[in-house]
Amino acid sequence: MKSNVLTFERSNIPTLIQANNLKKSFGDTHAVNGVSLNISAGEIYGLVGSDGAGKTTTMRLLVGALKADSGAVTICGYDLNKQVETARAQFGYLSQRFSMYEDLTVLENIRFFAEARGLKSNEWLPRCNEILAFVGLERFKDRRAGQLSGGMKQKLGLASALVTKPKVLLLDEPTTGVDPVTRQDFWQLVIKLVSQTSKQVDTYTSTHAQADTQHATLTTQHVTRNSQLVTPNTQLEGVAVLITTPYMDEASRCHRVGFMRDGKIIAEDTPSNLRARLNGRVLELRGSPINLLRHIAHKDEDVEDVQAFGDRLHIRVGEGKAEDVLSRLKSKIRSEGGQVDELRAVNPALEDVFIALSESASVAVLGGEDAASSKKLSESK
Repeated sequence: MKSNVLTFERSNIPTLIQANNLKKSFGDTHAVNGVSLNISAGEIYGLVGSDGAGKTTTMRLLVGALKADSGAVTICGYDLNKQVETARAQFGYLSQRFSMYEDLTVLENIRFFAEARGLKSNEWLPRCNEILAFVGLERFKDRRAGQLSGGMKQKLGLASALVTKPKVLLLDEPTTGVDPVTRQDFWQLVIKLVSQTSKQVDTYTSTHAQADTQHATLTTQHVTRNSQLVTPNTQLEGVAVLITTPYMDEASRCHRVGFMRDGKIIAEDTPSNLRARLNGRVLELRGSPINLLRHIAHKDEDVEDVQAFGDRLHIRVGEGKAEDVLSRLKSKIRSEGGQVDELRAVNPALEDVFIALSESASVAVLGGEDAASSKKLSESK
């Protein structure tokens, strides 16, 4: 019975963003080539990849700014092609570039977007005051948007996206170019938005799992517990967030991450599961001169890639090869006049996974197969 309860519970957490086999080409360039997504209420999904991987094109397909060559998108159950206005009413969108009117005040900008969506003053004004307090702009509501700092402009964009109480937030690299403190503040806002949904899902899950072990009767039609009927159509209120980001520390905050390359999602999982793909295969090296250390490490037959992480190097080795490399690399460096301050195995960072997936042989590398072609590519850079 327990497995049935889990399946039932997942079916009652609404899928708010669904894309099936999206494709979009510009001439001979396949910008998006078979992307599929399923993002639920209460979930933050991060879409990452190198420049030109197809992230922004995917986002534009999801908001209807571009028409897909093939494939389908549904937002909160509404087909973006057939029910475009209803689908668009379900989401808030924040683009890479600041798209507010700089000669209007903060309050006037939010009013414009609210009334463009059909809200009346008695609807948007109370909501606006709540949102401004939420994003920390209540003291600046009469300031012109053009006079705001970069971080405050992004908060204004988020406030405008939230005024219609969207079920879906689509955020295209919203923190690019802002300072670390503002990035932190912005992410705290996003996390707060979905936290209520997550609590509802956790409560729902624990309640019905407990009911199953005690005296619940589960069928495909209903669950009865303590004389209360919960039907399969029960909907949990909440927000789903899809965010594109070039920052791996931000990707680590997402519930799930999708890595894009050449218009395709080549890996999708939780951050912890993605990092686990390289467990036991990343060494950290500190010493000098760093260029000599990098050169020597690259020449080792069991080393697949070497990347600088600040003042140290991360060395990715073949599966099961860490001990061999550790045993010989230190003496090799010293024999060639280098100094080793520290050489040890470390837990992989999401950056390590990103780099591996960005290489031409990344699927083979993460699958533990022969990575010779990957090594040649790295050495040629």
